[in-house]
Amino acid sequence: MSFINYSAREINCKIVYYGPGLCGKTTNLQFIYNRTNPEVKGKMISLATETERTLFFDFLPLALGEIRGFKTRFHLYTVPGQVFYDASRKLILKGVDGVVFVADSQVERMEANMESLDNLRVNLAEQGYDLDKIPFVMQYNKRDVPNAAPLDELRKLLNPTDSIPDFEACATKGTGVFETLKSSAKMILKDLRSMSR
Repeated sequence: MSFINYSAREINCKIVYYGPGLCGKTTNLQFIYNRTNPEVKGKMISLATETERTLFFDFLPLALGEIRGFKTRFHLYTVPGQVFYDASRKLILKGVDGVVFVADSQVERMEANMESLDNLRVNLAEQGYDLDKIPFVMQYNKRDVPNAAPLDELRKLLNPTDSIPDFEACATKGTGVFETLKSSAKMILKDLRSMSR
C-alpha cells in the first residue's frame, strides 16, 4: 500500500494500468506524461522487451492534493499484456493502491479482455488483495475503431454489476484518459483520508 516519506512529507501511491496486450495502457501513460507540467513529474522510465513492441512498464509520479500536510505523489505503472510476462505483472502489482483496467473495445478482443481481467483478480489475490475492495476503475479504450463492441455489451462482460466507475476512451487522442486517472486518484485519496481519521 501507500509509502510515506516523512522527510519529504509525501505519501506515495501506486496506480497500475492493467489489460490485455496492445489495449492502450502505454498510450494512456504517454498521453498523461506529455500533458503533465514538467515541474510536477519525474522521468518516465521504460524497459522494452525483446519480443514485444509495447513497453515493459512506465513510471510517472504526479503530485496531487494534500492529506494532513502531506503531498500525494502518484506513481503510474503499466504491466506487460502478454501472459508470458505473468511474473512481471505480479511483481508490478506489489504494493498497489489502485488499478485501472484498460479494455480493448474491438469485438475480436473480448476474450482477451476477460482473460486479462480474470488474471488480474488471481494475481491480486496472490498478493493478498481483493479487487472488489481496492480502488478500481474500468476504461473502454479504442472507442473510435469501426469494429468497437457496443458499450452495453462491454459493460455486461466486464462490469456486470455496474459498480465500477467506467469511462469510454480513445487514448491516442486523449479522450477519457484524464477522466480515468482522476477517478482512480480520487478513490485512492478517499481511502487514504478515511484511514487517516
